[in-house]
Amino acid sequence: MSPIYLAQDPTLADFGRDPWWLVLGKIVFAFAFGLLATLLGVWFERRVVGYMQVRPGPNQVGPFGLLQTLADGLKMAFKEDILPKAADKVVYFFAPTISVICAVTALSVIPFGPMVSIFGHQTPLQVTDVPVAVLLLLACSSMGVYGIVLGGWASGSTYPLLGGLRSSAQMISYEVAMGLSIVAVFMTAGTMSTSGIVAAQGDGTQLTVFGQTIPAPGWYAILLLPSFIIFFIATVGETNRAPFDLPEAESELVAGFMTEYSSLKFALFMLSEYVAMVTMSAVTTTLFLGGWRAPWPITIWEGANSGWWPMLWFFGKVIALVFVFVWLRGTLPRLRYDQFMRLGWKVLLPINLAWILVLSGLRSIEDWDTRGKMIAVGIPAGILLIATIFWPSRRPKPKPTTQEQVDNRPHGSFPLPPMDLQVPPSPRITRVVAEREPANIVAGSDSREV
Repeated sequence: MSPIYLAQDPTLADFGRDPWWLVLGKIVFAFAFGLLATLLGVWFERRVVGYMQVRPGPNQVGPFGLLQTLADGLKMAFKEDILPKAADKVVYFFAPTISVICAVTALSVIPFGPMVSIFGHQTPLQVTDVPVAVLLLLACSSMGVYGIVLGGWASGSTYPLLGGLRSSAQMISYEVAMGLSIVAVFMTAGTMSTSGIVAAQGDGTQLTVFGQTIPAPGWYAILLLPSFIIFFIATVGETNRAPFDLPEAESELVAGFMTEYSSLKFALFMLSEYVAMVTMSAVTTTLFLGGWRAPWPITIWEGANSGWWPMLWFFGKVIALVFVFVWLRGTLPRLRYDQFMRLGWKVLLPINLAWILVLSGLRSIEDWDTRGKMIAVGIPAGILLIATIFWPSRRPKPKPTTQEQVDNRPHGSFPLPPMDLQVPPSPRITRVVAEREPANIVAGSDSREV
């Protein structure tokens, strides 16, 4: 086969050599991808949720209602722009801009495909890449919350401020779990470069079990399943999507941090939310789902990972993850705030730390012989099994009977209704009946039956 059709993984040396017009074209493409994904993402969400709720969804403006989101955006642009009197004008204006810029900037290090030829120039389908590209993604995700916090504070109102504070608490809680999930990817791939992580997932992993070599998939979503699940849950919390949309809980905070925003500023906040959802789906695809590489059984075709075809596989994976975001919104109710924080600190974080410890131990014994591996894995596993079997269980306390509950009531409590559900006769009625004089009628001559 000709070398031009073979899959070519870009390296860090392939970046920084493009002419200015090609770099500008890549930047425009990434920005246009974010905007177009937002327009289609809103339509996609409304249609999918409508299908789940047995209703049509938008279907009037354009074919299949595809232009409904564009019409809504134009309507927002012509609405009156209201500025609260107590607002900090400068921060109030720049807060939605910060959220949009951070969400779009993260797309600059996402690999959309392999090396391709554009007007005779061999270039990777990626704006840029650096040795610490994943840390750039984390930085953009962390900085994006500043737009929400500052927008809530600058509005000069109570409910937006509460929404901004909730968002900062979410960022602190779930950013830690997200970072620990990526640590497992670093340890397995041996690099923080996004293009390098995609290349590391290109070949299947060979597992050695009891001296037998077993081929395994290369996707980290399978090899690092706990990290993948925790990372995706953390992305839902980071993007303020249901069931973790507490900063904009309509039932508690009117509209959350964007209550005082209108017109284009409100549209920018909506844009940043949907761009962040698409961006985090692209990041999840890059780190755990093989990036632009085709899934099996498409890989049977030798040209599946060459040329422009990988962009199709990449967009397909991103759309599948966006569907999961929408699915969660249409299925799960919003969590209470204490449940949300408990999930982040008491569930995700301890599980992630334990998983990183186990993975580190497995990585450290890779060069040992088979007997040493069995001893190193078997002894801790046996201890854990014994501890699980003999761990004292918390037996629930026996529930007191009704009479015991009555006897334990404090003095001066409110009177209780009868426990046998039979209402005794009123003492007042008994007394009136007892005091009533008997009606003795003497029969006379004029008495007659009626």
